[in-house]
Amino acid sequence: MDPAELAELDLSKASAARVYDYWLGGANNFAVDREVGDKIVNAVPGVPAAALANRSFLRRSVQWCLANGIDQFLDLGSGIPTVGNVHEVAQQGNPYARVAYVDSEPVAVAHSRNLLRENATTTILHADLRDVDEVCAAQEVEGLLDFDRPIALLTLLVLQYFPDTGHTAEIVRRYWEKLPPGSVHILSHVTDDEPAIDGGEAARLSQAMATPTYARTHAEVRTLLGDAPLVDPGLVFAQQWRPEASNFEPQHSCVYTAIARIGTE
Repeated sequence: MDPAELAELDLSKASAARVYDYWLGGANNFAVDREVGDKIVNAVPGVPAAALANRSFLRRSVQWCLANGIDQFLDLGSGIPTVGNVHEVAQQGNPYARVAYVDSEPVAVAHSRNLLRENATTTILHADLRDVDEVCAAQEVEGLLDFDRPIALLTLLVLQYFPDTGHTAEIVRRYWEKLPPGSVHILSHVTDDEPAIDGGEAARLSQAMATPTYARTHAEVRTLLGDAPLVDPGLVFAQQWRPEASNFEPQHSCVYTAIARIGTE
């Protein structure tokens, strides 16, 4: 980051994006992030495995999109671009795939801009994802994505940062209204439904972060997707969503995942 940008960061509290980067083995985090990350892992040792399970779901869901003719991606709350991020997976399968990232975390945005400087089909927008009109009208989004063709909306481990389920569902619905027929919504969300990994305790410990986590039940996560039809196998734990026999998947995770069909031809 630019020294001036770094000086403006509030490092009194951990950042969810930087803690997640720490769990994935990234280097874009600070002592305050590692302290909170370690505290959560000490209480809930399965959390890093859940983070990796979510990352694996990201890869499989993006590959599913490419196999089904969707090569445009709008990633909300994209976080810090560690190895295996959306654009890497998508453009490995289709060099012309377009990816628009959106995040409000300064470190994530600064690192993304540096990383994507020479990538003409991937952009990063610094914005609050709750500002739906602003996000969709921004040059980084509207100038890159073709809203006449299907788009995959991604909200991976991000809707859990908004406490009011009804209001969060309304934000989701507003994005759906912006997207063309044939689009999909790729979602993952922390839950406390899995007794083997106490996602609820991890969420409670996250209150020390600038953006704390709110775990939701299966029914509450399904509410975020309304009555949209889901791609098989539906709303399931990350390791259960079309696992590949050749890849290691944890036995348990505290992350629900799904792909919803949000537009029909």
